[in-house]
Parts: sequence; structure tokens; C-alpha cells
Amino acid sequence: MGKFVNNTEEFFTFCEENDVQFVDFRFTDIKGAWHHVTYRMSAVNAGQLNGGLPFDGSSIDAWQPINKSDMLLKPDVASAFLDPFTADPTIIVFCDVYDIYKNQAYERCPRSIAKAALKHADSLGIADAAYFGPENEFFMFDSVTFVDNINEAGYKVDSEEGEWNSNNPYPENYNTGHRPGTKGGYFPVAPTDSAVDIRAEMMQVLEQVGLEVILGHHEVAQAQHEIGIVFSDIIGAADNVQKYKYVVKMIAHLNGKTATFMPKPMFGDNGNGMHVHQSLWKDGKNLFYKEGNYANVSEMGLNYVGGIFKHARSVAAFTNPTTNSYKRLLPGFEAPSVLTYSSQNRSAACRIPYGAGEMATRVEMRFPDSTACPYLAFAVMMMAGLDGIQNKEVPIGPMDEDLYELSLDEIREKGIPQMPHTLRGSLEALIRDNEFLKPVFTDEFLDAYRHYRFERDVWPDEGRPTAYEFKTTYQC
Repeated sequence: MGKFVNNTEEFFTFCEENDVQFVDFRFTDIKGAWHHVTYRMSAVNAGQLNGGLPFDGSSIDAWQPINKSDMLLKPDVASAFLDPFTADPTIIVFCDVYDIYKNQAYERCPRSIAKAALKHADSLGIADAAYFGPENEFFMFDSVTFVDNINEAGYKVDSEEGEWNSNNPYPENYNTGHRPGTKGGYFPVAPTDSAVDIRAEMMQVLEQVGLEVILGHHEVAQAQHEIGIVFSDIIGAADNVQKYKYVVKMIAHLNGKTATFMPKPMFGDNGNGMHVHQSLWKDGKNLFYKEGNYANVSEMGLNYVGGIFKHARSVAAFTNPTTNSYKRLLPGFEAPSVLTYSSQNRSAACRIPYGAGEMATRVEMRFPDSTACPYLAFAVMMMAGLDGIQNKEVPIGPMDEDLYELSLDEIREKGIPQMPHTLRGSLEALIRDNEFLKPVFTDEFLDAYRHYRFERDVWPDEGRPTAYEFKTTYQC
């Protein structure tokens, strides 16, 4: 799998061979949402692909003001692939955003920021390549409803796999009785795993759009799933997350389901993570490999982990960027919130896969989730890791005991730091600790991002009463 075209000439040849009627130009905003504008194929020429396409940036959250709204989309033709869902042949092209007022890559464009992070690693003489392998978990429900008004609030998700449906007669009093139950969804076969065919369809379509698929399986929670894909470079891996989420949501939709990457949509069951495998390379050599060390990981690899842990509270503002993110990072639900590393223990915030050889040795950060903008999350972790390499930060560990069994007091006694407990905490940490990002992330971007998250997520969430508050407080 991989690229379908390499340059502008091949792009037009590919479009002609596939009778392409429309070109869909897509870009990503600071919260990770995909946006698009569709051109007729007949209206697209080489000058536009090379010079850029104009669009209005003022209607995108936390982007340009109305008086400076004109921006350019810079297509990356090597990213092009055929949309598997449109009625008419359509080709999708990833774009970077260009600031015409400063004559440079737009400082709030996540894809451009990730490119700048890789250039920074190269400029330091540390690495010329960075590879990332995200694992994005998701739920697939039969329906979701929610309300958020001044006098009422609530939500309901439903799935035939949910144990709450064990007494549901369904049409004609037919109930299969095969359900995974809470925390019982890991690897059961059909009919308990009810999504074998839908996942298979997702896997096939992911390959159609250029991803190399390894496996698919039911995850621990009811109605929860994961599809494993091959790692890529920092930009390719982030692009693949956007493709992955698009395909998963569309296949679910076309099968009468609804998919979500929300970290914690159900109380009392496991949540969705985005475990991210990472390694740095130079001149074709894996810088994280040292045979004979613990899990064959080099000192540089551990320093990289140490840098991420040192800045973890700030990093979380990008890797766990929603209030719902922190409902997942609670003890008891395989939430890797304790900042230590292990080669075998999945309760640690960083796992170093056991027994990996030179080509496969890597570090796996387990705390991020899929509400993160992948370009920003990968770039921030790499910047923190590079800072750790430069300052020779040493993480606490290894710890191979079950960290889920430790009390908070025991964790504190051992001197092990933890992830922040709220989005407010991570954003306030970002105010205090952001110098490690400055070589790539501008003050203007960091201020805009922080204010956006406070105004969109933190303050509205903190101001709303919840059903549980009524349960515990109404009669006081």
C-alpha cells in the first residue's frame, strides 16, 4: 500500500485513468477536525496545485479574523487517494494552509507544525526521520441521543451488545443473549462479537485508501473495537489517522451504526485510547535500539521518554485535549496515567514492547486519545522527547508491577508522577511549561490554542450541572 501518485503529472494521469469527476481538497483545524472544499475536475489545473487555492479562514474555529480571512490551501498531491464513498469518482488531496499576510506556512496549521517539528529534529542533528504508529480505539453504537438545554441535559447510547439489553424483547420477542458484558469484550468470537463483518469491511476499505492493515478485533468494552495499521513517518501517520477515522465513521454509518472515538462515552466500562508507538532514526539506524539494555531500548530512547514525562502535564493539553479525556484516565479501567515505563506492564504510561529487535524497538505512549489532533499530538510528544534527549532526562522505572493495584498514597510514596486529572490542569500547566515547544510552536499559536480550549471545553463544562450532581445534591 502507500502512495498512488508522486507528482502533479502523475496526479492528472491517475485522475484521467480513474475518470475522476471531482477533487476534494481537505485540511485539518487545531482541534483535529477535517474540512473540505470540492472542485470539479475540469476546473483544476497544475497552477492551482502548485500555487494554492484560496479559501475563507474566518469561519474555522480559532483561525483568522474576518478582516484577514483570505488564505491558501497548498495541496500535497502525493497524499491523493480515491474517495471510496462518493457516488461520482472523487479524489481526496491533503492540504497544508498558507498565510498570505506573513508569506509563510500558517502557524495554526497542524500539518505544517508537524512538518516543522521534524525539521527541528534534523536541525539539532539528532534525527532525520521519526516514525509513529497510532492505535485508535472506537465504539460502534446502534444509536446516540443527547440534549443540552438550560433546564435539561442528558445522553443515551445504545448497542445490541450492551448488557442493559439482556431483558429487551426486541421485535417478535427475539433476544440472542450473546453479549460481552462490562469489561468482557476482549477477543470473544461471534456471535458475542457482533461486528466481525463490519470490521472486515472497514479493514478492506482502509486498504483501498492506502493504509496497510494488520488486524482487527473487539476491544475490552461493550461495542468497542480496534483496527491495527502499519506505522508511518510523522506526517503519513497523522494523515492515516484522518483516513482511519473517516473510513470507520462512514462504514459504520452505511451499516446503520454510529462510530465514535470519544474517550469515555460509557460510565463503568473501558474507554478509547490512542496508544502511540514512536521511534527516531538517523541515516537508516534506529536510535532507540541498544541490544542488551532493558527491553533493548537505548539511553536516547529512555531520555526521549523522560522528556515526555517531564512535560507530561503540558503535553496532555494536546494528547488529551477534551474534558472527556480525563474521565478515561481514572484508575480501574486500564488507564495509563502513572508516569513510568515497563516492557510488559500495560498499566504504565509508557510501554516498551518486550523483545523487539533493531528494526522494531520503540516506545509506546499509552495515555493519548483520539480526540487529539494527530499532527499536534505527535509533534508535541516529539518536541518533549527531543528536549529530554538534549537534557538527558531519565524517567522513573522500569516498573513491572501492576500499577492499577497501587493506591494514590502508594504512588506518591514511590515518587511516581501522574498525568493531570483535568483539562484545566493540563492547560494551566501549558502556561507554565511551554519553552520546549518554542522552536516550532509560536506564542501566537499557543495563546490561541489555550484560549480556544478554555472557552470551548473547560468553562462550558464547569458551568453545567450533571445528572450525578442532581442525584447527590438535590435533596441537600
